[in-house]
Amino acid sequence: MVGEILGAMKNDVEQATLIPSSGGVFTVRVDGNAVYSKKETGRFPNPGEVLSLVKARV
Repeated sequence: MVGEILGAMKNDVEQATLIPSSGGVFTVRVDGNAVYSKKETGRFPNPGEVLSLVKARV
């Protein structure tokens, strides 16, 4: 997923960091703000879903 975002937005994304977690937590943040949270939705995102949420914030 990081590769998908960086590949599609290489001119807009300066840095991407993968922070390991436990307990099934999966959160994607843009400028410190959550754009997707598996804990909140109860599911893993569909293909392209996170990319469109990130694009909406950049």
